Amino acid sequence: MNWKPTASFDTLRARAALLARIRQFFAEREVLEVTTPVLSRHATVDRHIDSFATVDGRWLQTSPEFAMKRLLAAGSGPIWQLAPVFRLDEQGRHHNCEFTMLEWYRPGFDHRRLMDEVESLLRSCDAPESGWRRFSYREAFELHAGFDPHTLDASALRARLRERGVAGPDDLSADEGADRDFWLDLWMSHVVGPQLGRGAPAFLYDFPASQAALARVRDELPPVAERFELFWHGIELANGFHELTDAVEQRNRFEADQVWRRQRGRVVPPHDRELIAALQSGLPACAGVAIGVERLLMMLLGKSCIDEVMAFPADRA
Repeated sequence: MNWKPTASFDTLRARAALLARIRQFFAEREVLEVTTPVLSRHATVDRHIDSFATVDGRWLQTSPEFAMKRLLAAGSGPIWQLAPVFRLDEQGRHHNCEFTMLEWYRPGFDHRRLMDEVESLLRSCDAPESGWRRFSYREAFELHAGFDPHTLDASALRARLRERGVAGPDDLSADEGADRDFWLDLWMSHVVGPQLGRGAPAFLYDFPASQAALARVRDELPPVAERFELFWHGIELANGFHELTDAVEQRNRFEADQVWRRQRGRVVPPHDRELIAALQSGLPACAGVAIGVERLLMMLLGKSCIDEVMAFPADRA
């Protein structure tokens, strides 16, 4: 067995310096650093994220989001943290099942103002000073895929993707095969996303309303979710939201995701009822964002694999 770390000590020193810069950034802006539980009675019911369960029926966090929103509802003001998070079956060149997430929330911000702050943070961490771009979801698809993603149905998206030589899985059920967002996600991962942030980082914002997750939806034609992602060299680094504050709508979304998971034979964790209670008491209007620290360090150092920036990835942990 190879007991040695996969990251060099120069890389580990660079990681320590990055964490110090992050702390300095938020200290200068008087944003409170917090710590929330890693272990919870609840878990995300997100359709694309699976959680580790413990033998006593609890769950390892995939994000500190829910607990941080409870702090916001209790009157914390702006907060941030560096949190260990865990995601089942995520392992690869850009994934590890345990990683470090930087997450923060800004009362009074919308997703556009939070994009400004994300850019300021990364510039302070030696990301490029110039060349940053911003594209709406529609603009990015029109530029890199050649069509408006809000206008095509699932069958058209699938057919055009196959014309590009990307077949997608052959073992989809009829229901999964008819899911429009499934095919949009394939377009994003295989065609659009890899073209984003080729030089300096690029923001992608205003997603389809069906991909709102925990974001507000803006009522226009077509309606769009007020959220963003940040890409650098084609790799997603950050996911941000103009946060949903409506408790009824949030519970409805959680329950719809649980139904989706149950219909497909997936594990169905309990959703966070304390979060719903916090929203009912009043979550301030705010925006929040999460950044994968290891992926950010990869980009800053020009590394090609996440193992190169971790002391002990999953296969050596």
